Amino acid sequence: MPRAALLSIHARVQGTEPSTWEDSSLVQIWGPRFSVFVVAASDLAIFSLGVLPEDDKRRRRAEDLAERLRAYLSGKREAYGEVGRAMGLRDPYMLRYAAATGTVLLRWDGARQPAIWSVPAPQMDPRDARLELARRYLHSYGPATAEAFGWWSGIGSPAGTAAFEDLQSSLTPVQTPVGDAWILTADEEAFRAAPQAAAKARLLPSGDSFLLLQGADRDLLVPEAGRRDQLWTTRVWPGGLLIDGEVVGTWRRANAVITVRPWRSLTGAEREAVTAEGQSLPIPSLERPLAVRWAE
Repeated sequence: MPRAALLSIHARVQGTEPSTWEDSSLVQIWGPRFSVFVVAASDLAIFSLGVLPEDDKRRRRAEDLAERLRAYLSGKREAYGEVGRAMGLRDPYMLRYAAATGTVLLRWDGARQPAIWSVPAPQMDPRDARLELARRYLHSYGPATAEAFGWWSGIGSPAGTAAFEDLQSSLTPVQTPVGDAWILTADEEAFRAAPQAAAKARLLPSGDSFLLLQGADRDLLVPEAGRRDQLWTTRVWPGGLLIDGEVVGTWRRANAVITVRPWRSLTGAEREAVTAEGQSLPIPSLERPLAVRWAE
């Protein structure tokens, strides 16, 4: 959810504040796989038009819903459940299909239904948006495969493969311990460079891009098979505990208490770093300081 995006920003950018997630440079959308994404406002077209269906029937459904929504709202903002019922939809969830047109924005704080409103359609060709979305995916998740991109984006394996074929001239094939994959040729120098020093401790939220892997890619991030089920659970995922860039445990927050479950013994210095990181998290609307509890 959007407030989790705030913690993802905090893990990467110094000076993140509790209000950062509402900065005017950011927007919230139903993006790939109809999940709520917080993206740069300038990237709206990429993360919306990039997943616009290519077949006529599904595209018309998205465009028709977007037009009906624009006409109903007439510049207003309303909770999407109320809008869906007022428009006579059997399931308000269907409104999410309109988001692929790039004309639907939302605001969700995690406690109530998202408020939605209509905006003018982005001026970008959907094919160009999809290719740029594939580039962004490879830059963040590479080495990766076309099938993985198709799953992550929700466009399916055939469309993901087509996008990678269109990008063929700008991709470099690589071999990984879990199979063949691709990277952006422009990223090859960064892959070959010595890694930068990792932060001593980071608490990544559930759904952070560092953790959002599928299939064999998870084996690389968490080599111990018995630990993978603790990070990628069948229900709501916990956050990931990183020490020096390696996943060594999980964490969850309930109100002002963070519960950390390390998978190995941590040194005194590591515990201090985790505690300091936890207490620095920019959580909005907390009435008391965060406390870190250890669950061994």
